[in-house]
Amino acid sequence: MNERCPGQDSRKLTAENLICPHCQAAVEIFSDEVRVKCRGCGCLVRREKAPSCADWCASAKQCLGEERWQNLKGENGEDKEDAGT
Repeated sequence: MNERCPGQDSRKLTAENLICPHCQAAVEIFSDEVRVKCRGCGCLVRREKAPSCADWCASAKQCLGEERWQNLKGENGEDKEDAGT
């Protein structure tokens, strides 16, 4: 039996709407996402971040994979609000 991290179980995902602080458009974000791009203006909309395993677990990078871990940690330079580019 191959067990997965409970935080990665897609059966437990929830969705909510946030308001883009730049254009006031409604933006859908899922519980496994920290930020999404606004379809109205292209800016990144962030949820208030709760601590994730990427913040405290020594095995998170291996468990999540390099790309997802960097996304959660914000270490790949995508934090720029680049609506025009």
